[in-house]
Amino acid sequence: MTRATYADVFRPTEGRYLWLYDLLLILGGSLLIGLSAQVAIPLPFSPVPITGQTFAVLLAGALLGSRRGSLCVLTYLAEGLAGLPVFVGTGGIGHFLGPTGGYLIGFVVAAYAVGQLAERGWDKRFITSLLAMLLGNVVIYTVGLLWLSRFVGAERVLTLGLYPFVIGDLLKIALATGLLPIGWKVLNSKHSNS
Repeated sequence: MTRATYADVFRPTEGRYLWLYDLLLILGGSLLIGLSAQVAIPLPFSPVPITGQTFAVLLAGALLGSRRGSLCVLTYLAEGLAGLPVFVGTGGIGHFLGPTGGYLIGFVVAAYAVGQLAERGWDKRFITSLLAMLLGNVVIYTVGLLWLSRFVGAERVLTLGLYPFVIGDLLKIALATGLLPIGWKVLNSKHSNS
């Protein structure tokens, strides 16, 4: 059973503008992720910085749905691969081949997974929204940590790639979890008043 995402609620009904609407959402989402990467705090003991990317990636999946959300992350990755400064620091293939490359790939899978859950209405209630965001974060960590372990070893991967980020990610998850259901309540109340 598929339900509307935020992006679907505002989607134009005129067929000739649908592709433009989707394209603008995908590009806008990729820019949001790129901007969130610029909010970065390097950690002197870890090759992985603290950034706002996970928040933007999970929100893109929830707001845009699985297809548009994952496409916006792929667009973001393509922008970085082309050398645009959308990653922390500079762009280029080095980010994919370096210690944080797994997190970047995990972003695509996480946006798709959270988008799938949003399409099933998980973003409409606090508990299910929380579960969707947690699942998306687990996906990012799983892929990211597996890749990072190649660079820092299995014995140090959790210390360098997970533990320093848990509190920040829980705060980002709490923010997204609170915003999504509240937004649906506002939309539903405006719809019922019109």
